[in-house]
Amino acid sequence: MGFDLKEIVAARLGENYQLHERHLNRTLVAAQRVIGFDKVYARAEGAYLYDMDNRDYLDFLSGYSVYNIGRNHPVVKQAIRDVLEMDLPNMVQMDCSLLSGLLAEAITKQTPPHLDAVFFCNSGTEAMEGALKFARAATGRKRVVSLQSAFHGLSIGSLSLMGCESFTEGFGPLMDGWDTRVALDDIASLEHELAKRDVAAFVIEPVQGKGCKSPKGDFFNRAQELCRKHGTLLIADEIQTGLGRTGQMFGFQHWNLEPDIITLAKSLSGGYVPCGAIVARRDVYQKTFSRMDRCVVHSTTFGRNNLAMACGLASLEVLENEKLIENAARMGELLMQRIDALRAKHSFIKEVRGKGLIIAIEFQEPSELKLKMGWKLLHKVDKVLFAQMVVTQMLSKHRILTQVAGHAMDVVKILPPLIIGEREIDRFVAALDDVLTECRKFPGPMWEIGQNFVRHALRSNKSVAKPVTASA
Repeated sequence: MGFDLKEIVAARLGENYQLHERHLNRTLVAAQRVIGFDKVYARAEGAYLYDMDNRDYLDFLSGYSVYNIGRNHPVVKQAIRDVLEMDLPNMVQMDCSLLSGLLAEAITKQTPPHLDAVFFCNSGTEAMEGALKFARAATGRKRVVSLQSAFHGLSIGSLSLMGCESFTEGFGPLMDGWDTRVALDDIASLEHELAKRDVAAFVIEPVQGKGCKSPKGDFFNRAQELCRKHGTLLIADEIQTGLGRTGQMFGFQHWNLEPDIITLAKSLSGGYVPCGAIVARRDVYQKTFSRMDRCVVHSTTFGRNNLAMACGLASLEVLENEKLIENAARMGELLMQRIDALRAKHSFIKEVRGKGLIIAIEFQEPSELKLKMGWKLLHKVDKVLFAQMVVTQMLSKHRILTQVAGHAMDVVKILPPLIIGEREIDRFVAALDDVLTECRKFPGPMWEIGQNFVRHALRSNKSVAKPVTASA
């Protein structure tokens, strides 16, 4: 009998968590079970996931912003079919493939004119690692400055830019001299570091993945001026904010910045084949590939593979033809307004912030005396538990997938596909209103869920009840 993947999936769907517990990450399985995320999804389309009973789940996580154009988009599916049917030569390596050239051309039509050289890779952290190498080669400097609460990936170089101990614990020492971080909006500290003139690059996320924060004023513009003054390159990490997520093609465009390097990944894949990219000024790029014997000094085996390139081309076409960037701006503004309006009813809500469809809902200790007890109980164990309680109920009761925005944060983060409309907004806002209304009943079912998190956290030294935020 021949290989029949459809038959295998049909026969074994539902064994997902047993297989992962046996052969993959059993700690992740345990965490998903505690927070109620151990669902089995059978199929997906657009902004929705469907379980084995064909119940829909509204996906406001988008695979950490992979699915900007929605899940299983027919245009990307057709592009994959076309590539397979053409039997093109793939990954010859000692050639220049057509599809990678076409995708590089398509990307540079979207970037400012000075960003005209592209390197393809497989993931966001790989793009960041390459960007750091490019910056070192171009400047002859070693040090890199980043922002506090940054997230740039989980390989050693990318990890060295981060200050989050929940990700760095057990993996040190990290890259020596790369551990300089300044606070968002602290221009004086940034100037102090750059004035030493040993900094190769200053790395920013236009909207930080952890907590969805961006500058309150002109910090990015002043930072760019300082970079130019002191010979430091500006790197914009657009892995999550790029390709329409913020209501602009790239997040840096909200401040009219001109970064020297940007990194892309996630939604460039169309949700099918991993695809990342470094886009740089040509003069920066050529400092890495400076001689013929260095023409492959930075390389990656699968970076320019035909399937990934086809997915990238199709994804860019969908973004433009379906006007998804404009939709992200409109729906993001409406969604934030609708959520913010709930503040009058729910004193739990401190702030709603974001750009486009990368949005954070930050919670605070409620003003009602009887609710303070439950809040304080959860926070004695872990600051994240209230937000996790909300996320769990949004999924279990209303079938809406969201995430906690980071460790030790009272923040829920939402990343809807850019295709959403008012129907999805209505469903989300009504669900959030209902969950927070249940929180107002103390004691009550919601607080029992919170106490369950507390018990699990105490039994496992606070490890199991932590949020799953690895690629935010």
